[in-house]
Amino acid sequence: MIIQAKIRGFICTTAHPEGCFKAVEEQINYVKSQGSFKGPKQVLVIGASTGYGLASRITATFGAGAKTIGVFFEKEADEKRTATAGWYNTAAFETIAHREHHYAKSINGDAFSHAIKEKVAKLIRDDLKQVDLIIYSLASPRRTHPDTGETASSVLKPIGHPFTGKTVDAFRFEVKPITIEPATEIETKHTIDVMGGEDWALWIDFLKKENLLAPGIKTLAYSYVGPTLTHAIYKNGTIGKAKEHLLATAHRLNETLKILNGQALLSVNKGVVTQASAAIPVVPLYLSLLFKFMKEKGTHEGCIEQIYRLFKNFLYTSGNFVCDKQGQIRIDDLEMQTDIQKKIAQQWPLITTENLKELTDIEGYCNDFYRLFGFKIADIDYSAETEAHVKIDSILSQ
Repeated sequence: MIIQAKIRGFICTTAHPEGCFKAVEEQINYVKSQGSFKGPKQVLVIGASTGYGLASRITATFGAGAKTIGVFFEKEADEKRTATAGWYNTAAFETIAHREHHYAKSINGDAFSHAIKEKVAKLIRDDLKQVDLIIYSLASPRRTHPDTGETASSVLKPIGHPFTGKTVDAFRFEVKPITIEPATEIETKHTIDVMGGEDWALWIDFLKKENLLAPGIKTLAYSYVGPTLTHAIYKNGTIGKAKEHLLATAHRLNETLKILNGQALLSVNKGVVTQASAAIPVVPLYLSLLFKFMKEKGTHEGCIEQIYRLFKNFLYTSGNFVCDKQGQIRIDDLEMQTDIQKKIAQQWPLITTENLKELTDIEGYCNDFYRLFGFKIADIDYSAETEAHVKIDSILSQ
């Protein structure tokens, strides 16, 4: 079929297999160009098919020569629809990894469920015996609790007071005002249930009980703080409460892992275009400004650049690394530089629909969004027929 990008709101409903392949290949080539490092050897990535999770799997494999197991929930192509981008990403990753004789296996299903945890445990036991790094990078809008059966859905809302500000319709290039009513108590609780640390802890506690964690085990989850400009809707909103729970979980897991001389850490990452961040009001407009100034300064990074730096300079450095007062790694350091944030604060009030393209990098933001789904990749002929049905070599489904 001929596959074109179809945007609906902040979602792209199609993905291009050849474009996704090349985007993954570019990330792999970046890691190879930076050189290898002494790192993890047997890695589990929970949420491995897109964004920071995919970048973590690529960095571990092609930077440190690690064996990896990836867990995700993606859809294969059918007669009417393309596969999801994460499906194509994983197919590309495994094709290249296996071609270069790296161990890589994938499990597709609900990572929140007991069944998938059991399936992963069996695969670790059979193939790897134990893992020495676990990345937790799930980004799901809802979660069904494995014990109660209750389904919780997350919301992106302020807490306590309505939020009024401006945002952008990135694909119509329109700046417009927005007002968001505050979350209810139950909405806040459900957001914590979905995006907090409970499931991360369930994974670690279960694998520890099964004796599948190697001595010196590291486990890492990803977070975001952002500038004051976004705090009402992010840091101080429902998603911020979930991130606070994630941090508290890291502290608890550190105690749990002491017996193995292990560590649980949170990495606060730079803002990037992801399917999740595109849904958050205000954030796309902020990112379009951030990208402009960071590109001008030569400090702009995507997922793969950040994760390679995180692994090599923090997680697996030969010396000690510095965390913030809350014990978090801060690879958002380049985003939060004073000069960058000062420029954003000065420009923010001036942005209108009329000057959006002049004052921001909104086109760069949109290009990054399209690239998530395999579109706007150089040297791909999007007018040509392509095969939508792509297999993942090692896939094990729920």
